[in-house]
Amino acid sequence: MGNVTVVSLGGSLIAPAGVNTAYLAEFKKLAEEHLIRDENRKLILVCGGGALCRDYQKAYRELMGNARDEDLDWIGIAATHLNGELVRRLFRQWCVEDLITDPTAVSVFAGRVMVAAGWKPGFSTDNDAVILAQRFSADTIVNLSNIAKVYTDDPKKNPAAKPLDSVSWGAFMKIIGDEWIPGKNTPFDPTAAHAAAESRIRVVFADGRDIGNLKSILEAGRFVGTTIGPD
Repeated sequence: MGNVTVVSLGGSLIAPAGVNTAYLAEFKKLAEEHLIRDENRKLILVCGGGALCRDYQKAYRELMGNARDEDLDWIGIAATHLNGELVRRLFRQWCVEDLITDPTAVSVFAGRVMVAAGWKPGFSTDNDAVILAQRFSADTIVNLSNIAKVYTDDPKKNPAAKPLDSVSWGAFMKIIGDEWIPGKNTPFDPTAAHAAAESRIRVVFADGRDIGNLKSILEAGRFVGTTIGPD
């Protein structure tokens, strides 16, 4: 990995059902150790919405019946902002910038940690992570959620689905399809996948709850997860 690493921190880790303070304390400790080992290292943390996002979107669907995708997206974006503000303030010692809510508007990375959240409708924070990786020349995005690997299909629906250690962007996009649906729980959203493929960015998927495994990823060691790279 280069000096800048983008970490997409899933909302399922930040607040799976209420804020997971024990996990955030472990994550913060690991991230700070990573920064201390090399003064040139920087982290961009992109925060998802998680259960908070899906709960509020579900409520809106129930109340409105015919819910518009744009409205659902804005509700989800607000959830990411709340999670992002919490994470940004946990890293106040390292973070100079305000919470980044428009990845195209930031050009200077003055601190050691940058924290971002949702931007606008049409895609998830995965796409924000790709834009920030492009702007700050990060060749890798570490995508952390509550799943250990990407599968050939949804394992909840297809018991024959197989976990993958590595996969090309072309093959991955055949798995996830091309349609963005607000709140859809996919490993990486289609818009972001296309952008990452075009920029030849590598994405590592892993279970963020395994702190030891995350340490191995950040330190370029052996890890459990799925790597998606250029075709």
